Amino acid sequence: MSSDLIVTFGGGKKVNADFRGFTIKTDQSVMAGGEGSAPEPFTLFLASIGTCAGIFVLSFCQSRGIPTDGIRVVQSHEPRPDGHGIGKITITIELPPDFPEKYKGAVINAANLCTVKKHIMEPPAFEVKTETVGS
Repeated sequence: MSSDLIVTFGGGKKVNADFRGFTIKTDQSVMAGGEGSAPEPFTLFLASIGTCAGIFVLSFCQSRGIPTDGIRVVQSHEPRPDGHGIGKITITIELPPDFPEKYKGAVINAANLCTVKKHIMEPPAFEVKTETVGS
């Protein structure tokens, strides 16, 4: 299976990514000239953080036989002081009253294992280039 993510254009402001057998569709909001038919790329970026933390919380609970009913991961965003972009992301793991006290710290540690978060904390190098293909 290829490790390349292929981006194509779907008309209007739609931009799609094909990767590992999935097509991830994006669009811009109506305010930004799109149809609002799919999440914007930045929305997917934010969702990748929360869902990544969520899978680690879920796996932690499943491996210990802890029921996940009533558990939610809530991700909040605070703007930078200049108002541009996000300055702080807070991930709150909401637990039901019967969640075992002895695992409360451990479930935080599990969420902190999120690979998306780790890549943000230690970002990869980026290179953008052009290449002429075809005849």
